[in-house]
Amino acid sequence: MAEIIEARPPEQSAEAMTSTLPAAAREPDHSKKADGLPPERRRWAIAAIFTALAMASLDTAIANIALPAIAADLHVSPEQSVWVVNVYQIALVATLLPLGALGEIVGHQRIYLGGLILFTIASLLCAVAWSLDSLLVARTLQGLGASGIMSVNTALVRFVYPGRMQGRGFGHNALVVATAFTFGPSIASAVLAVGPWPWLFAVNIPFGLVATGIGFAMLPKTPRADHGFDFLGALLASMCLGLFITGIGSAAHNLSPIAVGIELVAALTLGFILTRRHADHPAPMLPIDLFARPMFALSAATAVCSFAVQGLAFVSLPFYFEDVLGRSQVETGFFMTPWPLVVGIMAPIAGRLSDRHPVGLLGGIGLILLGLGMALLALLPAGPSIPDIVWRIMICGMGFGFFQAPNMKAIMGSAPPHRGGSASGIVATARLTGQTTGAALAAACFALAGHNGATVALALGAGFAALGSVMSFLRLAVK
Repeated sequence: MAEIIEARPPEQSAEAMTSTLPAAAREPDHSKKADGLPPERRRWAIAAIFTALAMASLDTAIANIALPAIAADLHVSPEQSVWVVNVYQIALVATLLPLGALGEIVGHQRIYLGGLILFTIASLLCAVAWSLDSLLVARTLQGLGASGIMSVNTALVRFVYPGRMQGRGFGHNALVVATAFTFGPSIASAVLAVGPWPWLFAVNIPFGLVATGIGFAMLPKTPRADHGFDFLGALLASMCLGLFITGIGSAAHNLSPIAVGIELVAALTLGFILTRRHADHPAPMLPIDLFARPMFALSAATAVCSFAVQGLAFVSLPFYFEDVLGRSQVETGFFMTPWPLVVGIMAPIAGRLSDRHPVGLLGGIGLILLGLGMALLALLPAGPSIPDIVWRIMICGMGFGFFQAPNMKAIMGSAPPHRGGSASGIVATARLTGQTTGAALAAACFALAGHNGATVALALGAGFAALGSVMSFLRLAVK
């Protein structure tokens, strides 16, 4: 239980939230401590936060469904249309940490609302795009808006929910992401069945306007640091993360090893320069100060491992079901659905449990279940029945859902309040880095093992889950 006490974030009153914090770490004034937002205001704030999060999460997936229609309508090749997805992903990942750091200076709610407004305007621009170039510009702006939302999302949740309900809040956060991930393709298919592809982006506009109005009225003002914003450092961080994700994506698409190597080496070089530049900074853009905290470092590494498992699974399983087991695309979609559905069920439960039990224990158990599910999928018999497949997928979903919310709480709770923006940025960065790495490793498995590549990828995923569980259990021994 000592871990829980250590990880629990301080609770602040509305007055305390408006105060300006110094750049260096400082203990909050416990005489002004309160229990998050009042219940009525909390419900409205949650509605605004989770509506924006759902839109940003949906748009990472639904564009994939529309690529054939976009390519045909704009008279471009499928290879060119893929950039509609790529520019969004690169813009999102590259700016997560800089915007998280900026949120600590100007207030998380301002970054969130600014991201939401930009996302809504960019959705309108996507809907009226007349060429591939105009659509790519709009998608880049949309990715920047989504980054503003995701970079400080978990930091805002931390201030909205009372301390005793932090785990529940992060569980609800995971539920929203899982639900959006689950129903994203179905929603996209339903919209495309009744209208053209621009409607996929236009539907964001009314939701964005409503969420913006509620957000201005209900989101809490969060503490602000008094150090300045390093624009050159932000540029270096963006280039570092952008090149790193691009390099991993290039490897996943089997591009030239030389090109992949150049992108990754450049990313590491820029990261080194940024680290040296911020060696004495009170709030470095790459939060190396937070990684000096064992709980934070282990939780972030565990997150990368778990999302790498997810990336390996979601790339390899469709090939496994269709090429190895000979199932149809419709059956494959049915087999994949239980994973995110069970995540959505388990995440709130695990979140509530994390308010009472050590996150290292909960996360370790979840990753053991995830690894077991991946191993059982890799060991499927030659002609499995539908129940044989479904219950194995459900074990994977149970494990992933049981891990996610407690781990999110551990990351946020192990960072001081005035570093919440950077911690929130790491939550999103770890997720996207893990997913991209998993996809790249799955592609490597197919390149090396051919027809057996999917089975090898599933076995590799089980190994990553085992590694993550070890790191999670290690958190029981640190503070």
